[in-house]
Amino acid sequence: MVTSQPRAAGTTSPAHGDPGEVWHWREPSVLLVEDDPGDALLVEELVADSSLKMRLRWVRSMADARAVLAQETPDCVLLDLHLPDAQGLEAVSQIQLSTDQVAVVVLTGLAEEETGLSAVAAGAQDYLVKGRVAPDLFGRAVRYAIQRKQAEQAAVALQASQMQAQENARLERGLLPRPLLRGDSTGVDIDIVARYRPGRSQALLGGDFYDIVQSTEGTVAALIGDVSGHGPDEAALGVALRIAWRTLVLSGVPAPEQVARLEEILVAERARTEVFATLTSLTVAPRDRRVRITRAGHPGMLLRTPNRRVDWVEVPAGPALGVVPGQARWPIEEIDVPVGSGMVLFTDGLFEGYVGRGRERLGEEGLLRLAREMPELEPETFVDRLIERAEHLAEGQGGLDDDVAVLHLSWN
Repeated sequence: MVTSQPRAAGTTSPAHGDPGEVWHWREPSVLLVEDDPGDALLVEELVADSSLKMRLRWVRSMADARAVLAQETPDCVLLDLHLPDAQGLEAVSQIQLSTDQVAVVVLTGLAEEETGLSAVAAGAQDYLVKGRVAPDLFGRAVRYAIQRKQAEQAAVALQASQMQAQENARLERGLLPRPLLRGDSTGVDIDIVARYRPGRSQALLGGDFYDIVQSTEGTVAALIGDVSGHGPDEAALGVALRIAWRTLVLSGVPAPEQVARLEEILVAERARTEVFATLTSLTVAPRDRRVRITRAGHPGMLLRTPNRRVDWVEVPAGPALGVVPGQARWPIEEIDVPVGSGMVLFTDGLFEGYVGRGRERLGEEGLLRLAREMPELEPETFVDRLIERAEHLAEGQGGLDDDVAVLHLSWN
């Protein structure tokens, strides 16, 4: 093994404008893959004379190089293209197959500059011609190759991040649909305010979902739900349930069957058997002030009446989807909704934040108190203020850490 002498930790490079000074905090590690002892000695001398100090390790074959790369990741590989077990660009490919995290500088002969250029085109960061490299040029080439590799990795990471953001945006559009309403010509005049706020640990998305659909005959159906857990799997499952529900509604499947079909989809699509989903769905027919509600393990709702009263409404419910697959029943309950009323549906993230200094949650009663303090507000302001106040109360305990979806439906 050929090894250059490393500097002691914390020391700096020699003065006189040493270009290796930027590396004073950490010496780059370099793996030399070279079968010729004479050429290896030349590289050792270049390392010793270069202003860029580095830790050099020498192996004689591609097999030895692969063994080293399986255990550690150097900053740079100096690669001879004429090894006993790898020739030409094949050697570059084998290094890249072993790891894509290191810079590669190819070592070529005097008459092989075209091969060096081809190696760079194949993914190496640079090439050097043996016997024609000064120490300072050698150190600069190694340093620039490492920096170029880091820049390439940063570009790849940025592209991956952009692609992830695009995928998240597509998924977000699935979670946050556009209501499908057909206008007041159907006999139902309804105003909708919808809000979705991801939990603080989520970049964009969670498992909460909602939707509003109006059939051709004018019946308005609304849905709000929550998949247990957080992350992309839960978000994707929420999208699947929402789209399936919209399809069932538009296909004319009766409300009692819709929830059962959604449970079948959840059981088939969920990543783990412990995943479940809660939901509330409701329908109102044209010229009918009675709202039909189906609840599957989901919290109750708020009813805002024209006389500025706010009540908690919690109709009988069946279990959450996926808890007892194929065995549950979900009753349909009817309530009267006077003209000028509003119904507020939400997920439990709105009231499960901790308040004060202890482990007390806002809870359903606390949420109702907040709502009753502002009964006169217009729907949009009411929803925004309700979320803001819940967040404010939870600030001392880190804020609302669960996703929040709120749906305000007003009948005029």
